[in-house]
Formats: sequence, C-alpha cells, structure tokens
Amino acid sequence: MTTRARGSATVSWPEANARRLARQHLSGPVPGLSPAEAVGAMLGTHAQVLSAAELSVGLRGAGLTRTDVRTALWADDPARRTLVKTFGPRGTVHLLPAADLPLWTGALSAVPTGPNPFPKDARMTPEQVEEVVAAIGAALTGAELTVDELSEEVVARTGPWAGDLVMPGFQEMWPRWRQVLHLAGHRGVLAYAPNRGRRATYTNPGYTPLPGPEAQAELVKRYLYAYGPATPAHFARWLAAPKRWAEELFASLAGAGAGSGSGSGSGAIEEVAFEDAGTAWVVAGDTDFPAGPVRGVRLLPYFDAFAIASQPRERLFPGRAFERALGGGQAGNYPVLLVDGTVAGVWHQRRSGKRITITVEPLEPSEPLPAGRLRALEDEVERVGAIMEGRAELTVGAVSVGPHA
Repeated sequence: MTTRARGSATVSWPEANARRLARQHLSGPVPGLSPAEAVGAMLGTHAQVLSAAELSVGLRGAGLTRTDVRTALWADDPARRTLVKTFGPRGTVHLLPAADLPLWTGALSAVPTGPNPFPKDARMTPEQVEEVVAAIGAALTGAELTVDELSEEVVARTGPWAGDLVMPGFQEMWPRWRQVLHLAGHRGVLAYAPNRGRRATYTNPGYTPLPGPEAQAELVKRYLYAYGPATPAHFARWLAAPKRWAEELFASLAGAGAGSGSGSGSGAIEEVAFEDAGTAWVVAGDTDFPAGPVRGVRLLPYFDAFAIASQPRERLFPGRAFERALGGGQAGNYPVLLVDGTVAGVWHQRRSGKRITITVEPLEPSEPLPAGRLRALEDEVERVGAIMEGRAELTVGAVSVGPHA
C-alpha cells in the first residue's frame, strides 16, 4: 500500500479510515494469518454471539473457517489453544489471544470502575468482592464448572450472603456473587472452558496479570495503532472507562503529568490534527497514512470490532446509516454492509443445514448497486459461506429483523 507521511498536516477521515481497514485486515484477507493474529489485530473479538465472532475472525485471513477458530479455542491439546474466551473490553464476552492474556488482565483489572449500578441491598463490600474473586479462582483451579456448580463452590467458600438471589437476570434472579463474574475474568482467574453439552463451563486459565501501569500503557499503544488517530474520549468509550482517567493516562504517555502514576512511557504517543476530532493521538512516529482511497465491499457481522471501535461514528455511519444501522447509538446491533469503507447497508442471514441465505438491504434502495459492486457483493457472500462452511446465496431487499439483543 502506498503511504505518505502526514507531518504536521491534518489527517483526513479517508486517510484514517483506510489505515484502520488495512490494519484490521479488511482491505483484503491475509494469507497465512492465524485466528490468534486476526483477533490480536482487532484488539479482541466480541463473542457474545460466537458465530459472529467466528465470521469476524474468518474475514481477516485467507482460507480461515469457523473450524479454525473453534480449534484455536477448544483444541483437545491445551497447548494448541491459542485463543481464550473470557470477559474483555466493556465487561463483555470476547475472544482474546492466549499469549496476550497477561496484558489484557493487567490492563482491565486496573481500569477504575464507575458508580455501583446495583441497588443498595444487592451490593457487596470491597472485602466481599475480594473474597468472592479469591473463591472463584480457587474453585476453578484444575476444574471446569458450570455456573451452578461454581455458585455452590463460591457460597461454600464465602458464606450464604454470596448466594442471596438479589441480581436481576434473564427473567429470574441470580445470586449476589455473580455481579463480579466479569471482574474475575479481568483478574485472570476465570475464563470459559469447552461447553458441557449446551451448558457453558468455566475454568481458571492460570495467567498472572502484568502490572497495571505497564499493561495499560501497552494497551493504549495497541489501540492507537489499530484505531488511531483517536482521542482519550474514544479510548474511554471503547473500554467503558472514565473519560478523566483516560485523559490522564494519555497525558502520562505523552510526557505530561509524569507524576500521575497512570503509567510509564513518556513520549510514547504524539498528537496529530484530525479533521473530525481536532487534536487526536497516534503512536509516536506512526504518522504514515495510505495515499489512495478505500475500495471494496465487505459484510461485517454483529459487533465486529471495526464497527465498534472506529470513531467518529458519524463518518463511518453517514446519513441514513446513522439511524438505520446504529441501535440507539450502539454500534454492533446490526450486521453492516461496507462499501468503500463506510456503512452503506445492513444484512441478515438465515441458515438451514448447509444453505445460508444472506439478505442485504442497501440504505439507498432507490439507487441499485452498480453491476461491479453487485459482483463484488456476490463474491463477498460466497466468502461468508466458505468461512461458515456452508453454501451462501444473495438476495437484495429489506432486512426485517430487529437489532440483536
């Protein structure tokens, strides 16, 4: 890819978007890319819907399939498991590279929390939180337990208060201790293990988190490499972290506020002018951007990392896309059609055996896709079918399903 150094000039949205797409391996699938390398480039793959995560990973590498992702996660030989399913950014379920788990747990466990969202009668004291996290880690060491089995162990190791049914769940009440399930993941003492039938199980992956300042400094640099130029507010939104904390962290990495204690690495990042955000940040010296425009058609699944992390969203989701493809401002609720790097439609798939019907809804239905774009879309549909190990066919029309819960 041809690049040019920006120097002190303003980075344009097309330049920033083209570089992000290239670094996300969405400019074209990369030969020889492993599932762990694809996930690392994305900075984690949202995996609440595992089939969507499998497609996100497969789109980045030439010839990758959902079986490759499942093997990287659940191989019979634990040494071949290069991916981990656990709680990642925003406290949501993600796939993360196993080799990066010390970094992720070190960074996420040190992110300050906001106000306690739970009713007063459901809350836990800081001492109780630590007691439960320790109990989870001990119970899962050398074991693979369902959530009910883990609940019995936690209550037995702490006390009846941990089992009080005070947490609103899916049309039921959950025991008190479950409010720190994601925190146990962030501390590195809990991750998903292979399902037992249809029931999820958990284990202790046995990773020791890196020191918080070191891990957070590295995470900022990886984030800016993948999604920069970006502001502290963008980073805070991506992590669901306090904006003021992110501002102080960026300042410490730039060399200002060295006494803040947020991390080391003075001069690790630098400011650039970004047309849609004023001042934004990149990794120090990382100021080359593609000279040419983005071209191509891509189908991104639910909660693809590129759609969630790229900012400002008004440029990635222009015009009608901002209303149709963002569920209440939440990126990821709809699978999206990218045309030349911006959201130009939504799509849906229905599977019956090996047959996959993909319905694409362009957001400007009065302007049919040109023949060249339609052929590119047909090729992308064929790729989706290959990744998902089925036979995909395209229809163009309205997508009637609502946003994904």
